[in-house]
Amino acid sequence: MDRVAVALCLAAIAVLAGCVGGVPAPEAGGSGTPPGAASTVAGDGVRVTVVRVVDGDTMEVRFDNGTADTVRLLGVDTPEVHSANTPGEFEGVPETAAGERCLRRYGERASAFAVERLAGETVRLRFDAESDRRGYYGRLLAYLLVDDENFNRRLLANGLARVYDSRFTERERFYEAESTAREAGAGLWACATDPTAGATATPSLGSGSGSGDGRLRVVEVNADAPGDDNENLGEEYVVLENAGEEPLDLSGWTVTDEADHSYTFGEFALGPGERVTLHTGSGTDSGTSVYWGRSRAVWNNGGDTVTVRDADGDVAAERSY
Repeated sequence: MDRVAVALCLAAIAVLAGCVGGVPAPEAGGSGTPPGAASTVAGDGVRVTVVRVVDGDTMEVRFDNGTADTVRLLGVDTPEVHSANTPGEFEGVPETAAGERCLRRYGERASAFAVERLAGETVRLRFDAESDRRGYYGRLLAYLLVDDENFNRRLLANGLARVYDSRFTERERFYEAESTAREAGAGLWACATDPTAGATATPSLGSGSGSGDGRLRVVEVNADAPGDDNENLGEEYVVLENAGEEPLDLSGWTVTDEADHSYTFGEFALGPGERVTLHTGSGTDSGTSVYWGRSRAVWNNGGDTVTVRDADGDVAAERSY
């Protein structure tokens, strides 16, 4: 073979090697990585925008190059909202009509939580080295990272999903998160002992120091502001009441939701029988109203939990709706 031919062969091999090296190998038995993710599937993942939340564990996303795809969150399974649930898949939940209804309520909460945290947001999509890239129905199997937090794992920690057993590197940590939520009876795991869980908005007072004796109550939650919640944050609010006979110093107390968004009171005292309204949006604090100053809605329209903790971190009052 002459020198020209050798040079041409080497050039061709180099081009082919470059092409192959730039595209991640597809998983066994199916479609490969979408074009929009080809260059950044490892490490920190690839940037995507969530254009639609189908339910708690399935989202439609768009890559920066315009490519669209559907993501099935890896390693988790939220209760169904579009079809019947099988209580036997969720440890301890009774295989009854009441158990199925309870799971559906928490499926709706999982969907609402996903809408709040993901809809319209730009997040990072990351594949797992041990998992297939696509599942049986051709959907991408991946983690979604919101502000560096693994959203898949957050669903488990909040009791909004169970572990979907398969092969992936985060498997052990996911089971730990599920176990902690189950032992605490958080979210859907409350269905195991009370199939009516999540059906009513009944306030419950915490024990311990602070207002554990019932001096503070969550008397109202207005989660669904008129119109678009994100454009009417002043009308999304919770109302707290001093139900005791002594003034209550709320300085350093916190109010949180299930997603761990947290508001901390500055210097603030609440007289006996007095109420204070915590608005999600911005405004000027007064003796009856305080403002969180957030730019997006906090309280899920489909259900959430308001938790008030005193300055020592003890639960003072809690209300689910």
